[in-house]
Amino acid sequence: MQRRRFLTTSLAAGLYAAATPQPLWSASSPNEMLRVAFVGVGGRGGANLKSITGVGGIEVAALCDVNRANLNRAAGMHPQARTMEDFRKLYEHEGEFDAVVVSTTEHTHAFATLPALQCGKHVYCEKPLAHSVAECHALLDAAQARPELATQTGNQGCSTEGFRRSFEVLQAGLLGEVSEVHVWHPAHSWPNGVDRPATADPVPTGLDWQSWLGSAPPRPYCEEIYHPGKWRGWYDFGGGSLADFCCHGFQLAYRALDLGTPTRIEATGEGLGHESFATRCHVIYDFPASGRRGPVKLHFYSGDNNLPPDHITGGPVGTTGCLLIGSEGTLSAGLWNTDCNIWWKGESKYRGADDPRLAELPRTQPRIDTQVLKWDPRLAAKGERPRW
Repeated sequence: MQRRRFLTTSLAAGLYAAATPQPLWSASSPNEMLRVAFVGVGGRGGANLKSITGVGGIEVAALCDVNRANLNRAAGMHPQARTMEDFRKLYEHEGEFDAVVVSTTEHTHAFATLPALQCGKHVYCEKPLAHSVAECHALLDAAQARPELATQTGNQGCSTEGFRRSFEVLQAGLLGEVSEVHVWHPAHSWPNGVDRPATADPVPTGLDWQSWLGSAPPRPYCEEIYHPGKWRGWYDFGGGSLADFCCHGFQLAYRALDLGTPTRIEATGEGLGHESFATRCHVIYDFPASGRRGPVKLHFYSGDNNLPPDHITGGPVGTTGCLLIGSEGTLSAGLWNTDCNIWWKGESKYRGADDPRLAELPRTQPRIDTQVLKWDPRLAAKGERPRW
């Protein structure tokens, strides 16, 4: 399918729904089920399907996937659900569901999410939210136009106890002046620094390759090159390590330090492909001083054995991680920002969140019951927007 036709068809579904709005679902009883449509049910989508239905109060209304094997597997567990390979057809049945969970490839996130917002559905969309800045703006505008909807990007780390305790540590100023942040993820499983193969392989039975390509330019199917799970390394489908991991590794610093927009970005690397991301990179973001906070340098490292220097880490570190360097100590949050381990200035080892020095630190941030959903059937039914 041509890109223009795909974009027009996808957006038209949402625009039509916006022109003929349905009332938001409103439960008369907190026990009434929330009807959810799942777009993408293989891999991460399958994990989301399992986790979300485990919350309780969920009815699986529809299942969408371009891979018939994934679809059949999910339908076997939820035989009452409507099934389809083309998510655009989902909105022909908008009266049958109240919320949408989007777990497709990155380059189709916006096209599955936008019509859901426009026709008044609560949305959980996997990270990264979109494939371009323009798509992000379109989704932001759509969400702001429907403030009664519960929306969330699948960045589960911020829902954990470790993240929220680390946030409280930083907000209280216990680390002193935080001037540096280092985030690293050296290894990844997708192609980097390569060109597309000149050959083509038969499309596996049950895979709708054209629908998988979606808005991307046409290209032949190649076994183990794009699908499954290899698409993140290609410009047309993903955003590489930055898009995949930095939404996890940067979020604590962005939230707790209120970083805002960098004034300078410097990137070095090697092994850049014509259509795929570099094999190694080091990106430095400079953030200006703001309020009582001084300037901050945020470093990201990607590629084999590409780690922060030893004088920063204090010695060997794991293959992934996040360090926030303050004048009074260093906080190790982990790549997903789910840990709260502090190496206080003058001491020889890290101490966890049970450190007696944190005993009197107030819990200023709300805690939630699940890492997957910030909204549950009762919250969504009331049309309330959840706090992060």
